[in-house]
Amino acid sequence: MSNTADDQLADQYEAYPYPRRDPRDEARRLIVGSPSHIREIDHWVFGATRPATRPLRALIAGGGTGDATVMLAQQMARLGRTGSVTWLDRSSTALAIARGRTEQRGLTNVVWEQRSLLDLPGSGLGPFDYIDCCGVLHHLPDPAEGLRALLSVLAPEGGMGLMVYAPHGRTGVYMMQDALRMLAPADQPPRQRLDVARRVMRHLPDTQWLRHNRGFDDHINGGDAGLYDLLLNPRDRAFTVTAFEAMLAEAGLRVACWVEPLRYDPAPLLPDPRLRAQMDGMSLTQRAALAEALAGNMAGHIVYCTRAADPRCDPLARADPFAAAAVPVCREISGAELVRGIGSDGILSVILDGLRIPVALPPLASAILPLIDGQRDVGQISAILAGRGMKAEVFGKAWRQTFTALERINRVLLAAPGG
Repeated sequence: MSNTADDQLADQYEAYPYPRRDPRDEARRLIVGSPSHIREIDHWVFGATRPATRPLRALIAGGGTGDATVMLAQQMARLGRTGSVTWLDRSSTALAIARGRTEQRGLTNVVWEQRSLLDLPGSGLGPFDYIDCCGVLHHLPDPAEGLRALLSVLAPEGGMGLMVYAPHGRTGVYMMQDALRMLAPADQPPRQRLDVARRVMRHLPDTQWLRHNRGFDDHINGGDAGLYDLLLNPRDRAFTVTAFEAMLAEAGLRVACWVEPLRYDPAPLLPDPRLRAQMDGMSLTQRAALAEALAGNMAGHIVYCTRAADPRCDPLARADPFAAAAVPVCREISGAELVRGIGSDGILSVILDGLRIPVALPPLASAILPLIDGQRDVGQISAILAGRGMKAEVFGKAWRQTFTALERINRVLLAAPGG
């Protein structure tokens, strides 16, 4: 373990808390993403079986300036969910910003803990039903130790949302980090290093891969904090699908979902039947690794995971999306908005970090989607359409095709019971 690197990391996030945020912006928008969207937690972590009335204790380990904390706390408040969201981080500067954001929103369901996630074992915190650790493990001296620390406070039936960097989509980043280690050594003051990085970026040759990588823009639009975190971070490693899954498995964790599932399916990238035939017999991890290598644009991996021994790992223990009592819910984009995006050919075009993938939907999806409101169950939607002349078996087939396609892009999920 490098104490020097840890000190440099601490200095970095005090000087340039990440990501750059201003509490005053909370009046005009809520930043939403993955992991830790409440609908994703309900669906992917708890299999849409955990009642919404049960209090949810969540931990945001490495809370930074508060994106995940604010999002989840606000979503819980809006939905009337009881429980709390604990922000945990070492940076006092980030704490002030994150706290300011929750104050702007009048949120009272956040707990503040200024400490390292490595201090969690024996801390007296927890247990937590859900743990978010986004963009942290890849900065630790031993990511596996970080996972063990998180598991020490995870409730027996809890789950996690994790994000780590991925190598292919960060092409150019590590070349620039190598250059800046020579021009702006890590032992220099952060402000001096940042000045050097700005000067280098102004004269970057056209042949530098970072100039052609459009998968992220922290170095362009992320301010000082974004530029520093991307190119001057003293400890930064990336994980392939295979390496990440192996680390999770060693910790006793099982992936419930790679976000978004469609990104990790190589089939849309290999329309040639002979090539698709070669995928037969591949494990899900092997298929995901193939998709990663083919797409070349994944700058990070987001997963939801549970303990491998958790009974919910059995698909039969999860809610059945095709049962009459299942309640579908749209994630952020309403059913009517989804319909407007469907072309005359029945294709919904999805862009995932610059990669356009067609999602085929049945003609009847346009009739089904506007009826999804997070309250009606599948049986009620079927009954409404039956009143319009749609036979039950026709609806059943169309619903299966619609849900299967839209779950894979995280657009339609199942709501928690009572939620």
